[in-house]
Amino acid sequence: MKSYLAVDIGASNGRHILGKLNDGRLELKEIHRFENNFIEKNGHFCWEIETLFQNVLTGLRNCKITGFEPVSLGIDSWGVDYVLLNADNEILGEAYSYRDNRTHGMDVLLEKTFSFEALYGRTGIAKQPFNTIYQLMAHFSEFPEHKEQAGSFLMIPDYLAFRLTGRKANEYTEASTTAMLNAVERQWDRTVLKAAGIPLGLFEQELNMPGNILGDLSPEIRRKVGFNISVLQVTTHDTASAFVSVPSVDENAVILSSGTWSLLGVENENPLCDKNSRKAGFTNEGGYQGRYRYLQNIMGLWILQCIHREHGKRYSFADMADMAAGALSYDGRVNVNDNRFLAPGNMMEEIKAALAEGGYPAPVDLPQLLACVYHSLVDCYQKAIKNLEVLCDRKFTSINIVGGGSKNELLNQMTADATGLPVYAGPTEGTALGNLLIQMIVAGEFKDLAEARKVVRESFKIKKYEPKI
Repeated sequence: MKSYLAVDIGASNGRHILGKLNDGRLELKEIHRFENNFIEKNGHFCWEIETLFQNVLTGLRNCKITGFEPVSLGIDSWGVDYVLLNADNEILGEAYSYRDNRTHGMDVLLEKTFSFEALYGRTGIAKQPFNTIYQLMAHFSEFPEHKEQAGSFLMIPDYLAFRLTGRKANEYTEASTTAMLNAVERQWDRTVLKAAGIPLGLFEQELNMPGNILGDLSPEIRRKVGFNISVLQVTTHDTASAFVSVPSVDENAVILSSGTWSLLGVENENPLCDKNSRKAGFTNEGGYQGRYRYLQNIMGLWILQCIHREHGKRYSFADMADMAAGALSYDGRVNVNDNRFLAPGNMMEEIKAALAEGGYPAPVDLPQLLACVYHSLVDCYQKAIKNLEVLCDRKFTSINIVGGGSKNELLNQMTADATGLPVYAGPTEGTALGNLLIQMIVAGEFKDLAEARKVVRESFKIKKYEPKI
């Protein structure tokens, strides 16, 4: 029985998930799981990129050890982060994390000669301090010599695939997060690159749509893992993969990919790069088969993850949800999309400061502080859906939550109550599933995406939350 491998790397952990069809149902098996956290190095937050790659190899070896030799693999990860390679394919600088503050002021610098209105009109990407265009501007500001030394630009999953195959190529959905890709033409925007002072020569490698077969493992990697496998460029941006897996319970559903980030939106046939979308902070990212993921980035479960770590991981996420549930009478709210929560020194103290600035009484204990986070996330979901209905001129009738956050029953029920919409939660492994589905479509296991999504719906439990209020 053929199996396929999803290498799904998030901003807090990664996993290797095997998928196969058995009597018309999808079965998943976790082969390897590992933590992924940025570290501080030379005054910057950076990813341990070599450790990431070694974990990719470990997962492949585990496949062999457990008796599996999947026919293909796809790698997906978070967006916006990159590496620059010199002529010897060595990384210039570091694999910087989007949570690093080196991009401060880069947007203002660019807008002296190229307005954000013009940038959004061409790329359709909402302004975030971590957008790749600002990261590269900051990079070349700190290391101007890298402009001459850099030979190629690869996003994180592109780089890991290059290390496996020896072949450099960019992938569309990941590239679309950079604010350097023309939303309509789906190609690197030379006007934007020139305005930002980014060398055009960095982008000469292929830019491929998802589903492209990149190639086999290099001879060196085959020796290390003990077998060969075909490497595909799936929807390498994790949210794009998550959207692929949505089982279409309702054609008028809002999609919420819930994890470290909450990405809330819909799939459109065309980008919406107009003034209203720009002012509302919605972004147009690339999706499978040329679709556009029209969504809003919401800080998501990152805030809870930070609180979890700040308590020495003493309380499980389920424990934290129970605490919050018992303190929902506390009415304090913060703007979870405030950049102050992107990488604070102490998340709990930052929340308390924001509550004080908002005129709310200080939380008396951890349950009240957690209740604030839950209320604030739900308020943001509710507001985003209202804006989405106006911007898309559509009435939504349900919410489909995929990803790890779909297991959070309290957040799911509060979302249903606040929006007045039923919530369909699942599948949990939405990102890995989307990754696998594309591989299986390419292999002919499914004739198209509609059939693949139908099998997802029949293979995994989708839990419904009805609004109680």
